[in-house]
Amino acid sequence: FISGGGAGGIIQIISWEGDVLWEYIISSLTDMQHHDLEMLPNGNILAIAWDSYTQEEASAQGRIASGENLWADKIVEIEPDFETGNGTIVWEWKAWDHLVQDIDATLPNYGIISEHPERININYVQNNLNQEDWLHSNSVDYNQELDQIIISVRSFGEFWIIDHSTTTEEAASHSGGNSGKGGDILYRWGNPRAYNQGETEDQILFGQHDAKWIQSGMTDEGKIMVFNNQAGTLEGMNYSAVEVIDPPINKNNKYDLNGGLFGPEEPFWRYVAPEPTDFYSQRVSGAHRLPNGNTFITMGTPGTLFEIDENREKIWEYVNPVAGTGIIVQGDFAGGNAVFRAHRYAPEYPAFTGRDLIPQGFIEPGSTFTCETFVTANIEEVSNGEPIVYPNPSNQWFSILSEERICAIQLIDAAGKLVKMLNGSDIEDRISVTDLPEGLYYIRSILSEGNVKTQILLIQR
Repeated sequence: FISGGGAGGIIQIISWEGDVLWEYIISSLTDMQHHDLEMLPNGNILAIAWDSYTQEEASAQGRIASGENLWADKIVEIEPDFETGNGTIVWEWKAWDHLVQDIDATLPNYGIISEHPERININYVQNNLNQEDWLHSNSVDYNQELDQIIISVRSFGEFWIIDHSTTTEEAASHSGGNSGKGGDILYRWGNPRAYNQGETEDQILFGQHDAKWIQSGMTDEGKIMVFNNQAGTLEGMNYSAVEVIDPPINKNNKYDLNGGLFGPEEPFWRYVAPEPTDFYSQRVSGAHRLPNGNTFITMGTPGTLFEIDENREKIWEYVNPVAGTGIIVQGDFAGGNAVFRAHRYAPEYPAFTGRDLIPQGFIEPGSTFTCETFVTANIEEVSNGEPIVYPNPSNQWFSILSEERICAIQLIDAAGKLVKMLNGSDIEDRISVTDLPEGLYYIRSILSEGNVKTQILLIQR
């Protein structure tokens, strides 16, 4: 495992048993907070760090704010040495080397903002102009095929792509590397206002996290997925979205501009909840594509992990039962249980080899919940001729597996009221229950031989 954060910018590699195998402190950091890490194929580590500049240093670059200090993000690549426990920074990229300002022609980096989308406007802010944490980059991801890095820059409402094929000297310049652009921004998306190519209504990303390339072999491979925390901002609503963007990359692995603007205008794919405000996390969070085509989502603030299928229907959900104050008792309100990010691994993941993956009980006390999980239901699992209802409890839909043909299905609530009736061709593989409230229901299956079978279904969200 690899982890990082906290005062002093501590990075650790931890064994399965919890032993610290290697530790490194980036001394230039004021505080690493929850910033992200990425391990490269060669074993090196990419980390997001800050450099702090005084008001005088910032003003000399054309900054007009009056704050005491300004923190500018950087990406460092660290080569760990397990024998000595030390590490060496072997590559570095600094946002400070790629600024533009249109305030004072006598100062460095002067230019027309809209003509330099590859540069960072030192005076662009969305909130407090005097805020020290000016960029607040919160995720980093690496694409080995392109040898490029993607950074989620929360305070700009954008993600940026930069060239990793440069030397450190080239990364500080505007030329060199596979792109020929040194450390300048190769591509940016989410908020064209940040480089004076759009208006307020053109911004799409707000407070976003976890921008990453969809891995090879996955649905929409090579595109970029990002968790858009405050997607409803322009509508005055609190809801989040998961966006997939198809960047305009050409055969030379360079990104095309359209009239000075990086496209596309809209996401390639998007997920919001059927009732948008049901899916909202103001901060943290993330999402990634799974091998089966589904999408695994971390709704961070309420500590909820869930999986949606290719039809955007929720098929699995888990609520983190651990808060900052300790373990939450089953049935109590789950508050203070935020999750920065989670990742789903298949049982055959190499790190699990030789490990006991048998559940060891409940984390939280007071739970009596039991269920039988059907990974792939098939006719051999139908016992004693009884139809199988799954998943149960259900959130969005349920299915019925039966040896005998089902002619009709009735859903009856706990009060005995018929709430749904399906006949013949109306019976689908997945029967939606999104229109029904939570609670206990009886499913009456009328079979082809005239038999009637009744099962209990719990709808739980």
